[in-house]
Amino acid sequence: MIDRDLLVKKIEDLPFYLLEEVADYIDYVEFKRNKEVKKVEDITIASEDALSKDWLRPEEEETWKDL
Repeated sequence: MIDRDLLVKKIEDLPFYLLEEVADYIDYVEFKRNKEVKKVEDITIASEDALSKDWLRPEEEETWKDL
């Protein structure tokens, strides 16, 4: 695992013309991470209505009552 201070030092040592490329890559990584989180949230919300039909059945209540 890379140390944050080491990463900062590497960025500080880069030539100025490469900083934009590094910034673009950081933006891409953040975009990709946010997109994945959003996809999981969308799937969870989309499945909630379908799953709630099962969750609200008396059999489900009986099964989970001791937890």
